[in-house]
Amino acid sequence: MDFLNRRDFLQGSTALAAAMAGGTFLDEATAASPQQQPARGGANERLNVAVLGVNGRGRDHVNQFAGRHNCIVSHICDADSNVVGPAMKSAEKAQGVQPRYVQDLRRIMDDKTIQIVSIATPNHWHSLAAIWAIQAGKHVYVEKPVSHNVSEGRRLVEFARRHNKICQAGTQIRSQSGSIAAIEFLRSGKLGELKVARGLCYKRRGSIGTHSGETAIAKSVDYNLWCGPAPRTPLNRLRLHYDWHWTWDYGNGDLGNQGIHQMDVARWGLGRNELPRSVVSLGGRFGYSDDGETANTQVSVFDYGNAKLIFEVRGLPTKDYRGTSIGNVFHCTEGYLVFTNYSTAIAFDLKGTELRRFTGGGDHVANFVAAVRSGRREDLKADINEGHLSSALCHLANISYRLGRPTPFNGQNNNAVFGDDREANDTYRSMREHLSDNMVPLDRTNYLLGKRLNIDVKTETFVNDNEANRLLTREYRKGFEVPARV
Repeated sequence: MDFLNRRDFLQGSTALAAAMAGGTFLDEATAASPQQQPARGGANERLNVAVLGVNGRGRDHVNQFAGRHNCIVSHICDADSNVVGPAMKSAEKAQGVQPRYVQDLRRIMDDKTIQIVSIATPNHWHSLAAIWAIQAGKHVYVEKPVSHNVSEGRRLVEFARRHNKICQAGTQIRSQSGSIAAIEFLRSGKLGELKVARGLCYKRRGSIGTHSGETAIAKSVDYNLWCGPAPRTPLNRLRLHYDWHWTWDYGNGDLGNQGIHQMDVARWGLGRNELPRSVVSLGGRFGYSDDGETANTQVSVFDYGNAKLIFEVRGLPTKDYRGTSIGNVFHCTEGYLVFTNYSTAIAFDLKGTELRRFTGGGDHVANFVAAVRSGRREDLKADINEGHLSSALCHLANISYRLGRPTPFNGQNNNAVFGDDREANDTYRSMREHLSDNMVPLDRTNYLLGKRLNIDVKTETFVNDNEANRLLTREYRKGFEVPARV
């Protein structure tokens, strides 16, 4: 596929030269050599992988593909040439040859020697990069959340289906044998009927600081490419990298950062393959003043009819809940199930007596590569539709929160913020206690009480709410539009 408005990209900076010094370089001829170029789906043929974004999670992608599963990381792509050094070195160490560095991801899409694109860019790039790769005939592994908004996530699913490409979401808990066994146990009914699925993201997040004036962009960064489909505005925070998680244009807060993993497990346990009937979310950014926009404390409630999903974000110091802080708790009529980490879960009866323990790991990338070779998306542990639905839950909650009204903590409805929903109201009161323990002055503090939004699960839109529906998508910059339809 031919992308327009290409530009020459940096390959000769001092930082990049230093990163590549002394290495064996995987050139285009090597990448495309007949004896190494795989036939599509060949069980024993080598697959060339391009990793997009290597300043964080992408380095794990490199380590999981390079020299493993009969794959080679042939290309590394990042809009900041100054961050690629560690990824280049680790790939070379693992596979014996160094990847080719490309700054502009559009050139990755044009390269017919690449069979797999693995995406670990900032969130605002996930869906568009994946769609471009699929259009270019490549299979895709895309980090969570798979989208920056609900609409583009559904479009990504549609493109993967139309082009018959394997697309795996980076929700790796689904490949852990302990987690798989725990979910099977939960669904067996041995703990009774499931009533409440809780997701917890109790993860300390400090202040990102405040800036005065515009922060300069490093010369190693192609900022136009970094912004991509998002607005190209002056950098209004101290650091370009990572802190984008806490700004709406690029990130989705901790719901879409850490929390998406636990959101996915909660929906997995519920066994629901559609969006909920309604959502309401409340919270705020408490404990410090900084340039962050997203909530660091948040309670979100999703109505699935016969069961509900309650999700909590706590970025200030806190005690755990039933033995877990970044995990899940499933409340059933005869007991409960606690996920204490990505691969371990423990079942208890109602008195708190341990009934059974589940543990065991797995290789999510190996599962993806096996599906690429088989050509069967049914072999995936986290097909892109699963990734879309769980990512969408995070987006729905954030939409409710963003449309909320400032509400005093000492208001009249303190004990019934969520109406007659006892579990949700108990969660709200626990959040209040948590904030009080962190010396947040509740008597003179407001939180955002989000709109209760009803959802048409077939169209994945809100019912009779144009204001909320506008937040299901975004205005894309020219040249970086997510296609409106397949």
